Order: sequence, then structure tokens, then C-alpha cells
Amino acid sequence: MSDAEDDLPRDGHRFDAQLSRRFWRYVRPYRRPLLLSLFLLFAAGALELVSPYITKIAIDRAIPERDADLLLQLVLAFLGVLILGFVTNYFQHIVTTKAAQTIMRDLRRELFAHLQKMNLAYFDRTPVGRTVTRLTSDVETLNDLLTAGLLSIVADIVTMVGITVVLFWMDWKLSLLAYAVLPFVILASVAFRRKARRGFRATRERVARLTGIMQETFSGVEVVKLFGREAENDRVFETQNAACRDAWLETNDAFALFFPLVQLLLAISVAAVLWGGGIAILQNALTFGELVAFLMYVQRFYAPLRDLSEKYNVLQSALASAERIFGILDTPAAEDFANRPALPELRGEIEFENVTFEYRTGEPVLRDVSFHVAPGERVALVGATGAGKTTVLSLLLGLYRPTSGRILVDGYDLAQFDPRSLRRQVGTVLQDVFLFSADVDWNVRLGDPNVDPERVRRALEAARTLPFVEKLPRGMSEPLGERGRSLSVGERQLLSFARALVPEPRILLLDEATSSVDSETEGLVQEALPALLSGRTCLVVAHRLSTVRDANRILVFHQGRIEEEGTHSELLRAGGIYARLVELQFGSAEAAA
Repeated sequence: MSDAEDDLPRDGHRFDAQLSRRFWRYVRPYRRPLLLSLFLLFAAGALELVSPYITKIAIDRAIPERDADLLLQLVLAFLGVLILGFVTNYFQHIVTTKAAQTIMRDLRRELFAHLQKMNLAYFDRTPVGRTVTRLTSDVETLNDLLTAGLLSIVADIVTMVGITVVLFWMDWKLSLLAYAVLPFVILASVAFRRKARRGFRATRERVARLTGIMQETFSGVEVVKLFGREAENDRVFETQNAACRDAWLETNDAFALFFPLVQLLLAISVAAVLWGGGIAILQNALTFGELVAFLMYVQRFYAPLRDLSEKYNVLQSALASAERIFGILDTPAAEDFANRPALPELRGEIEFENVTFEYRTGEPVLRDVSFHVAPGERVALVGATGAGKTTVLSLLLGLYRPTSGRILVDGYDLAQFDPRSLRRQVGTVLQDVFLFSADVDWNVRLGDPNVDPERVRRALEAARTLPFVEKLPRGMSEPLGERGRSLSVGERQLLSFARALVPEPRILLLDEATSSVDSETEGLVQEALPALLSGRTCLVVAHRLSTVRDANRILVFHQGRIEEEGTHSELLRAGGIYARLVELQFGSAEAAA
């Protein structure tokens, strides 16, 4: 499992500011509804300043003077403030949630599009579960930042400033008593911030690893059961599960200390106000109503401060998520092909010129490979596992770029053109067939609504797939389930042939296309091959030599080089690597013939 994400930048105000600026790019288009939400929060905060003062008037005037009318008016005003606060908070929540979800939609869309543009090398080293976590829980944490964090923090700060002004206007000496504990609250917040940030980063990383283990285990559950790996998987899962628990507990230690400490400091502040206010009442320097209002204001001052710690929780969690999201967005994707010209309609000529390729620096998989395939020619690539055969197809499709050398199709250097325009004219059948959980029709046309249904039917007939499709309960509308598990391996392979033929490609690439099918299915494929290959250039990678012996030419790869070239009979007579492969598979050259 990759630990590349552990190299993400660490704590620091500078980096927090950088993340905030980047996130602002997504927020800016929706600043109007967010400003409206902020205004509503300010209004709700201002309404909170009114009710304590109404209470003061009721205690100091209406009750002592036995003025029932004034008391009724004050009660109605108090209820009116509560109703206005309810309405304000309701609309604020609606506006904020709508804006936040729209922002998250934009972010998910950009992240998803960026991931689809990534080179295959990224997915080779990054677990799928970790990537899914970035698109789901990390993005949702940023949503929490907007709905329950950032705007509320601003509004709480404004409310606290307003309460401070009112308190100093009422009695500055008592206000100093109330705020005597404030420096200790600030010191506790700074200490909490440092520990919480580390805890949230560790927790996010552990959750991502846990998701990756679950995704991998359940995707390969059949292999797990067949080889009895349940106990080992339990052990690996428990290790990461315990690490996830420990990360949460470490973060919780900070909360367990911080929240009670803030409550204690608030209690000390209230006690100080009671003591100072009581003495002021005894000296006739303060009314009882003013003391009650003062206590209400003090509690409302420290309530946002207490909430700020919870919102800081959201903020730190969001910053940890933002680090990972922007870490993906900062990872270079494949080159932007939008500015490259598209290839014209192809004849199917393929040429490799001195191509060398390395997945890892210093470890070449292909070494100075050169060959030419004429339009309509069928060429087979054979060799031991790891000789570089499948890599040839991946390079031809533009999934990777050669370390050196050139690849040409119809004389066009692929490095100068949009590889997507090539892929649209190439049909590919892989050994590991991937079918989506949609129905048969969607899988054959890959969701393209512009594909003529008659073309789909012709592709199914050519691939000898139509008979078994028509026997399905819903025919073309039959859902295939995850990865097409409702079909047999052979049926999935036949569907992949049909899918490759739908665009009527000029070039057909077969990568071990019959290695995992039974003899009957292979017979159907062999029966269909003449029609499938007619008029098309075809590159066939296969270990089953029965699949390649009828090729126009066979290229024999060994340790990343083309060591032999010729027809089946020519290579047998040469008695080289190909002949040895034949003997290993059939026992003798005579048996192969």
C-alpha cells in the first residue's frame, strides 16, 4: 500500500492560508448566497443580544412596578425575538446547505474528471479504496466546513464582539472580571489546535487505509474463500482497525481535556461575576436585573467560544481532508490532449521505431523494439511472462509514453496526436474482462446512445454472442451485476469481443483473449475469428500457440527484445525460442503441427 500521501505538507499557518485560498476558488462563484447566509447569521446573533436586555427591563421595571401591561409587552417581545430567531436560522440553514452542496458537486466533478485523466501509473501505486475515500468522506468533510464551520465561526466571532461591547457599556469593571479567564481559554485553544491537527491527519490516513483493505478484500472475496485467507485478512484488518481506533483516541484525548477545561473556566467566570455583581448590588451600584442580564450575556459569550472549539474540530478535519484532495489535484495528470489534433480515419499500419520503455527508472521492460505491421496484417506476439508483450499494446494505445523511440500509425507519430482519436478506431479485448453492473446493451455500446442498435446486433452476431444473450431472461436488458458476475467467464469474454467490434475498428488488439475460456468457447472464438479479423490489422498476444499459429507473422519477445520473427512453420524449423515454447506446450513440434 502506497504511503505517498504521508509526504503531504504539515502544520503551519502559512499552509492553512494556502489551503484557504485554494478552497476560495470553489466558493467564489457562490459568494452571494453565502453572504446572504452570513447576513442571516449576523441577524440571528443580533437577536440573541436582545432577549437578555428584555429580561433586565422585566426584572428592574415591570415586576417591581407591578406593570402587567409592560410585562405582557416584554413577554410578547421575547417570544417575537425567539420566532424571528427561528425563522432566521431556518432560512440560513437552507441557503447555506444548498450553496455548500453545489460547491461540493463542483469539487467532486473536478476531482473525478482529474482522476480519469490520471496516467495508469497513478492507479498502479494508489489503492482504489484510498481514492474512493477522497471522493466521498473527504469531500463531505469540506461540506461540513461550510455548513457547520466557517460561516458559523465568523458569526460567532461577531456575536462575541457584540456581547463584549454591550457588557463594557453596562459595567466595565464587571466585564474585566468576566474576561479574566479569557487568556487561559486562548492558551488552551492553541494547545488543542496543535494536538487536534495531528490527530485528524492520522485519523484520515488510517480511515483511507481501512477503506482500501475493505475494498480489496470484498472485490477479491472469491479468492479469499478459495485459498482460506479469512484469518490472515482478519489479522491485517484488525491491525489497521486498531490503528484507526488509536488515532481517534489520540484526538479524543485533546477533546476530553479541552471541553471540560472550557466549562471550568466558564464556571469560574460566572462565579466571579456573581461575586462582583453581588457586591455592586449591595453597594447600589448595580440592579438585580442588570446582574441577571450580565450573567446571560457572559454565558452567551462563552457558549460561542465553547462552540468554536467544536467548529475548530470541523475546521481541522476539513484542513486534513483538503490536504489530501488538493494533493490529488496537484498530482500531474496525463497530458492535456485537447490541443492535439485528432488522427484521421486509419488504414491500420503500425510501426515501432527503437522503442524503449521503463515502468521504473533503470528497469527497462522494452529494449530498442522495432517492427512494422502492414494494414490488414495479423501479427502475433509471444514470449514468456514479463517479456513485454502486453506493454506493447499499452504503449500503442497511449496508456503510457515510450521512454525513447517512436510509435507510428499510418505514418503519424502518436506523440503528436490525441490518443483518444486512436482508441476510438481500435478494438481491444483483454484477458481480464471488466463488465459494468448495467445491462447487456449498455455494456456492449458502453453507454453511447449514438450507437445504431443494428450495429450492436451485428457485433453480437459476429462474436457468436447473440445466442446466449437471447436466452437471458430479459435479453439485451438483462442486468449483469457487479463486474458481470451473473455470466460465465466465457460469456463475459464473448461480450468483450462484441464490445470491441461495435465501433467497427480498423485495428484489433487481442491480449490473451482466449486464455481463460473453455474449449467450447474457444471453438466459437476460432470460428468467429476470420470474420472478426477480415480487413483489420490485428495484434494478438497469446500463450496458447493454437491461437497464433495462423498469424501472418509471429514476433518472439525475450527479456524486452524481439529475438525471432517469422511464420509458425519458419520459427519451428529455426529451432529457437519459439520452438522451445512449442515443445513446452505440446510436447513436440509434431504434436503442435
